Amino acid sequence: MKAITYSEYGSPDVLELTERPMPKVGPGMVLVKVKAASVNPVDWKIMAGYLDAAMDLQFPAIPGWDVAGVVESVGIDARAFQPSDEVIAYGRKDYVHGGSFAEYIALPERLLARKPESLGWNESAGLPLAGLTAYQVLNRLGLASGETVLIHGGAGGVGSLGIQIAVALGAKVIATASEKNHEFLRSLGAEPVAYGEGLVERVRALRPAGVEVVADFAGGNLEATLAVLAEGGRHASIADSEVEEHGGTWMWVSPVGADLQELAGLVDRNNIRVEVAKVLPLAQSAEAFRLNMEGHTRGKIVVAVDGEA
Repeated sequence: MKAITYSEYGSPDVLELTERPMPKVGPGMVLVKVKAASVNPVDWKIMAGYLDAAMDLQFPAIPGWDVAGVVESVGIDARAFQPSDEVIAYGRKDYVHGGSFAEYIALPERLLARKPESLGWNESAGLPLAGLTAYQVLNRLGLASGETVLIHGGAGGVGSLGIQIAVALGAKVIATASEKNHEFLRSLGAEPVAYGEGLVERVRALRPAGVEVVADFAGGNLEATLAVLAEGGRHASIADSEVEEHGGTWMWVSPVGADLQELAGLVDRNNIRVEVAKVLPLAQSAEAFRLNMEGHTRGKIVVAVDGEA
């Protein structure tokens, strides 16, 4: 099969289009024919060696944890899915080796969920990691209908989905972004505020008593978070471990197929959309990584593996 691989740590220049053996499909495993994959910052951070102390990796490695595709076959005692089922997954395994930037990927069936009917392949590929991150953070914080949540980084991949999930849960949302993205945030259902100096005053002007929940999807916002949090409020960050010293929760997304299935249902019921900035063919995966690293795009960078880019 065709796959993007790298055999040493480095920049996107180490990525190559190669031929690799078909993945083995063991007990409880599912072989997925990949339609689309998407790039996340963690993909290039692993490729650059930044997470070497925390994650095992076997060269040559195929990058990618986000995947949307069609079940090709199932292993022994895999019962939840059948060939031709349309699925998505946050396919993080125990070590980095066989990722989603390939024609096929084998995954434990517990990681899979059925593809949302309301999303196309490219949008579906952009949902798992970012969507699960937002969904799990807001669930861990116990966000309830009628509460107000401040989302730091509202225009990003995680933040934009977090806004929509919070709105679907019945919450009121205030979200930070640069002014050029304020209309985008309004279209998602949030009240936008500019980040930077004066943020606390701007949030307090909208919510004088403070907000019940803060979800930091950007990092570097602990001081502002504590200043706008109502008494007894809850907060979490996916970027700053320091929040734990101040009663908050530091989280990293877990690859739980059941959570992803709940999220897919929420997407279909509430017309939640996934913003896709650009779609590139598999052979141009290095360019997809570069675009993600630059951080200038609003929305997901998607690689179309089996289909039109």
